[in-house]
Amino acid sequence: MTSPRRVVIVGGGITGLTTAFSLATRSAQNLEITLLEASNRTGGLIHSSPFAGLDSVDEGADAFLSRVPWAVQLAADLGLSGALTSPAASHAWIWHNKLHPIPGDIMLGVPASVGSFATSKLFSLRGKLRASADLVLPRRKKYDSQYSDCIGVYIRSRFGNEVQEFLVDPLVGSIYAADTDNFSIEAVPQIASLTTSRSMLLAARNARKNIVTNEPVFKTPLRGMGSLVGTLEQRVTSLGVRIVTDCHVQNIQQITDGSRPTYNVISTNGVHTADAIVVTSPAKHSARFMAGIHPQIGEQLSKWEHADVILVTLAIPRNQWRKDLTGSGYLVPKPDQRWITAVSFGSHKWAHWKNANDDMILRVSLGRDGVEVMHLNDDEILNLTLADLKMHLGEDFAPTAVRITRWKDAFPQYRPHHFSTLNSIEKLLSEQAPGVCLAGASYRGIGVPACVQQALSAAETTVSYLADLAD
Repeated sequence: MTSPRRVVIVGGGITGLTTAFSLATRSAQNLEITLLEASNRTGGLIHSSPFAGLDSVDEGADAFLSRVPWAVQLAADLGLSGALTSPAASHAWIWHNKLHPIPGDIMLGVPASVGSFATSKLFSLRGKLRASADLVLPRRKKYDSQYSDCIGVYIRSRFGNEVQEFLVDPLVGSIYAADTDNFSIEAVPQIASLTTSRSMLLAARNARKNIVTNEPVFKTPLRGMGSLVGTLEQRVTSLGVRIVTDCHVQNIQQITDGSRPTYNVISTNGVHTADAIVVTSPAKHSARFMAGIHPQIGEQLSKWEHADVILVTLAIPRNQWRKDLTGSGYLVPKPDQRWITAVSFGSHKWAHWKNANDDMILRVSLGRDGVEVMHLNDDEILNLTLADLKMHLGEDFAPTAVRITRWKDAFPQYRPHHFSTLNSIEKLLSEQAPGVCLAGASYRGIGVPACVQQALSAAETTVSYLADLAD
């Protein structure tokens, strides 16, 4: 038998685990796969744990987008299709002096009809008139010097400030922990696709016609998102993948060996020799060891910025919860933010989040790009959270259970022209370090489906590269 080809995967989040799963199940080659994870567990930002008498309440992402195939298919491949559920509550709110329903006829905040803003009390009369101007404004060059690759700049140019500040920024910002006035429009395909038409509103209207409205937007395993990565870890381990936790990669050295190099991945666990490497760890954390491949790659990755967030989970006694507070939760626009950016009414959103006391489970997000929160201690975080909730909802809540989860460097920020920079890095990698590729939330999309898609692509690229070595 020929010696196995050695693949090292750096990072044990959803991208790294899915890459390992794809390599181990789809490749006919003899592969030796090692996954290195710096923390003491796999899963990255996906984690579930018991809370307030419930077996599993998510501490990070609580669902994945189901209108794209990648995460849904992964769940099916893991035998979890029958264990998926969808949100029970569909409508949500924007808090601007009071709660306003989010208009229904929108595409990630972009109006798909005049009625979406004309009938909403979120907007002033002046804001409504300015928003309607999108229908008559001339086509803009996609991203010229004035209308650069920036969501905020582009939306303001089409609809004015109020649509940007009260719809688009809260909705996009809640997904990416972003300040959309400094965030790439190309990083949000749903919005980027609307820039090819003269009118974004008309483009959004046409796009909505293709949406199957009876299909749920989100799905999640009944045992929490943690069960997705837990099942994935079990499966890849059973397939022979070696997972090493508490393992920090320190450097990558290229070894010249004939026409194709091999690599030494130097870590706190020892040296791992590889014929191919898939780097799925965050760009900022990868910069130091990627500099060993090429200094320019390390320098570029070190410039990636990441936003910190804190998720506060609360159990609120049902007798403190007003019956008119319905729906899945609310978002707070940037001009109105103090600390809270979003609140999820978890027990409304997920029918299975019902404990013995029938408490309302809230998940409250604090922090985003440009708003630092990690310096706050737990008591300060809880007090600021309850103060903001009182301002928003008019209630003095006395939670019976509290959980504070800190996510340092959780959300990579896709600055304008992000993909141009990434393309130059990947070009340099292909020239200087064949067999090494990047995948994960820092690179070509945030969210579980995007990470799964990148993992599948990285596995395909790796298998193809290794097949060429054998020829």
